[in-house]
Amino acid sequence: MYKVPYFTEQNEEVVFDFIQRNSFAIITGFDGNFPVATHVPLEIKKEGGKIIFTGHMMKNTDHYKAFSQNENVLVIFNGPHCYVSASWYLKKDIASTWNYIDVHAKGKIKFTGDEQTRKIIENLTGKYEQPESEAAFKKLPQEYVDHMVKAIIGFTIEVSQIENVFKLSQNRDLKYRENIIANLESLKDAGSHAIALEMKIRLPE
Repeated sequence: MYKVPYFTEQNEEVVFDFIQRNSFAIITGFDGNFPVATHVPLEIKKEGGKIIFTGHMMKNTDHYKAFSQNENVLVIFNGPHCYVSASWYLKKDIASTWNYIDVHAKGKIKFTGDEQTRKIIENLTGKYEQPESEAAFKKLPQEYVDHMVKAIIGFTIEVSQIENVFKLSQNRDLKYRENIIANLESLKDAGSHAIALEMKIRLPE
């Protein structure tokens, strides 16, 4: 991770809000030979001052087998990102760059039994489905749920360390940053607009 003090968000609540809004994360581990990774939606909450992730994955996968052997995991949360052209700078003899937001969380993964796995699925489904939806968990056939729970397994991750990069041109003076924001806002892609907004929030009052 690119750890530079002026690109580090010091407000823990801002970082926590970011991972909640970008909760489709990458969980990475090591199977003894190669790194392994999987993309999963997570439920994120605080319990007794600790940050806990919960989710589920298929059992018949390389990453489940790897995580069963090695409980240490790295969870990556990706946010908006965009190219920043040096042509937008007041001085042009500086390299172009990339602005982005990224959070890494380290912790230990613990797998759950069938009942807790069932509860994890219910909670995660309830986060996105309305109770009256035909796809609500409680409306699924019991036979289908029982079959599904046998094929997957729930997990919890207790976070031990969080690092972040909020690289938003904080190393440039106000005029540079205002010019970068204006150019990003003139583009049509969502990533550029999202980064422009994050930069605006951090402009001096």
